[in-house]
Amino acid sequence: MNAEDANDATTAEPTVLAVNEARTKANRISSQILDLIGIKEGKVAGGGAGVSLCDEDPDHLYLMRHPWSIYEVKPDMLEAGFQRLRENLPKNGWKVVAYGRDTSANENLELTADSEKDPFAVNVSLHITGPSGTKEPMIQVNVVSGCFRAPEGTDLNKEF
Repeated sequence: MNAEDANDATTAEPTVLAVNEARTKANRISSQILDLIGIKEGKVAGGGAGVSLCDEDPDHLYLMRHPWSIYEVKPDMLEAGFQRLRENLPKNGWKVVAYGRDTSANENLELTADSEKDPFAVNVSLHITGPSGTKEPMIQVNVVSGCFRAPEGTDLNKEF
């Protein structure tokens, strides 16, 4: 799924939203995903959500991306957390739209889900198996929004 698909298809015009509000939403969604994974051990890497410009109108439209990962956790705990997430997303306002092995040599398990409340999607992949091996077993998460319209007067070039 790409970020533009995260917008509701029936919405003709992107929602006007201040960048800080969109950043707060993306960070809140990432926290929700971490809670649903339910792993308390290990480390979480990745900063806060960042701004990317939307190709259709880079002067006025932007989206949020928040990539992060959980690592320094035993593979069986990562697997259990990934499955907890898969089971709990639909109970928490998410629709799982894709689930299965990716096309990498490792054939990592991954899922993609769309929020039923907000124009956000999440892609999560479990990195613990495969012929090429994994130096660091982890769960990688990428939260992405659909495009938002910046309020009048916002300079998106200063919002990264």
